[in-house]
Parts: sequence; C-alpha cells; structure tokens
Amino acid sequence: MEQNNTLIYGGSNAAPLERLPEKLLPWFRANARALPWRTDREPYHVWLSEIMLQQTRVEAVKGYYNRFLEALPDIASLAAADGERLAKLWEGLGYYSRMRNLQAAARSIMSEHGGVFPAEYAAIRALPGVGDYTAGAVASICFGLPEPAVDGNVLRVLSRLTGDERPVNEERTKAAAREALRGVYPAGACGEFTQALMELGAVVCLPNGAPDCAACPLQNLCRSRDGAWKRLPVRGTKKARQQEQLTVFLLLADGAAALKKRPASGLLAGLWEFPNVPGALTPQEAAEQAALWGAAPRDLVYASGAKHIFTHVEWEMRCYCFLCAARAEGFVWAGAAELDRDYALPTAFRKLWTPAKEIILDGY
Repeated sequence: MEQNNTLIYGGSNAAPLERLPEKLLPWFRANARALPWRTDREPYHVWLSEIMLQQTRVEAVKGYYNRFLEALPDIASLAAADGERLAKLWEGLGYYSRMRNLQAAARSIMSEHGGVFPAEYAAIRALPGVGDYTAGAVASICFGLPEPAVDGNVLRVLSRLTGDERPVNEERTKAAAREALRGVYPAGACGEFTQALMELGAVVCLPNGAPDCAACPLQNLCRSRDGAWKRLPVRGTKKARQQEQLTVFLLLADGAAALKKRPASGLLAGLWEFPNVPGALTPQEAAEQAALWGAAPRDLVYASGAKHIFTHVEWEMRCYCFLCAARAEGFVWAGAAELDRDYALPTAFRKLWTPAKEIILDGY
C-alpha cells in the first residue's frame, strides 16, 4: 500500500487526500458517463440537474431534465413560468419543495442579479433551496472554484478510503470532509475533480452491494480493501418515519373525477389530489362521507390499498372508487384526458388513478 506522511482526513487512520487528483482525474476522463448535463458548464443546466438529482436516480432524471429544458430553456422562462405548468413538468419527480425553491431562486436571480447566475460561492449558497452541496457543485463545475460538493457518494468514498467511522449523516462529518477536500482541489480542474468524486461513488464505490475495488483508481490508497467497506460508511440513528392512515376517494360522475388542491404549505403544498380524509374508513363510512360532500354515491366499484413513503412520513392509503349521481360542489371535476394533460397529481395519488381512469374511458 502506498504511504504518505501528510495525513489530511480521518484521524489516526487517515489517508493522503492530496493524492486524489492525480489518481481520480485520469480515471474520470477515461470513464465518465455521458450525461445530458455534462455537455456544457452553463450554470442553469448544472444547477437544474443537481436539484433534480437530489434523492433521485440518474436514469429517472434524464427524461425530466430534457423535457424541462425544452419547456423552460433559461432562468427567465423558469422565473416567469405558470405554477400549474411548472408542477406538471415536475409531476412524478417527487420532493416538490425542490420545484418551488427552484422557481424562487430563479426569481431571485432575475431581481437581485440582473438575470445572470451569480459566480461567487456565497451568492450561490444564498439562493433559495441551495445548500452546501449544490453550491459547491455549481461553483466548482461552472466557475472553477475550489469548493467541494459533498454528498452521500463522496462521503462513502472518503469513509472507506480513510477508514473513518464518524457517522456520515452528522453535519460535523460533512463539514470536516468539505474542509479537507477544499485543500486538495487542483487548480484548473476543479469541476472535473468534483465530478470525479461523485462518479467514483456512483459507479465504483457503490452504496448497495460490494464496491468494484478492482476497477477503483484509489485501490492502493484505500483502508477498506480487506472487507472493512462492509461496515462503512457508519450512519447515526435515523428518526423513525411517522405513520399515517388516509382514506382516499375516487369519485366518478359523468365521465369525470373529483379533484381538489392541497393547502399552500406543508407536504405536497399546492398540488392536486383526490379527496381524502385522515384515518381508515369502512366502505359504509366512506359512502356516508361522500354523501356529506354532496357527491350522491351510487355504487362502490372497487376498494384498494396502497402505501407511499415520503422522507419523514409513510402513508397507508385505503382507496374507495364510487360512481356518483352528482358532481359535488367544492371539487374540480376533470375527464381522463384533461386530468392527465393539465393537472399535476403527485405519485402518491397517481398510482391510485389508473383503474379509475379505465372505468371513465370505458364510458360507465
């Protein structure tokens, strides 16, 4: 194993991080995946991709990224976009607060920076929805600044490389990683170095299953080749998700389904949903609730269930589909094509829609 007297990160078992650029840059140049957001260093493109990629798989993001840029090709168009159109473009991508912060940041750039994406780390970091990671990614990739972008991939690489057992989900561990990496960023190749670290964690030092150590350019520096990777990275105890029961109503009348908007703040703020109430109602209780709304439920077509997991909340949903004799006031009623085309319906509710849609299309 190669040795070096300069120990920068990881305490007594630290590895020499100053060797990272010489190891990673040639590997990245030869092995980098071709991704749509890597074709240029336009800040809008890089920023958009980094926001979309938060807690979302690369393959899932590709289509969204291309469609989004087709519809909103620049910061000005994003800032001016109608909220319903924006929500429809984001539909199914999840974590909708990202979408709202994205537009808030675009409007801030238009009003406070003359429509030009700021080039200083502090100004980037001050934008709505931009944290240390995103600010570091944009600052290094787009503007060549020695600002690390420390995400789960990078923390996993560092913890295994150095044998560091500090919990990676603690802020002090992330801060230590940023500080250590900042000192080894290579002049003239900051953006490549950021992407190389990300890439190594995404395709070699894998999050699930064994890392591909034989293909790793850091194998001669790594402290975890003997199997220590199995216990790294260490994660502190996570707070258990809150469990919630929900009864969801698919009310169908005259070829349309009932919709309503969620509150302007909180989970899935401002998006469309099917009518619902807390708790797990029986079929009789559900029919009585639909009648109270004025929908005049006639037939219970089917009942189903589904689960949807958010970051901190888990929904256990019981769903009832009723054919109704009246379009109750207080709801928006949309036909199948209209609902699919015009209304941003979160995945939690969209997964319940398919069988009801078929009923409408069959012309009940």
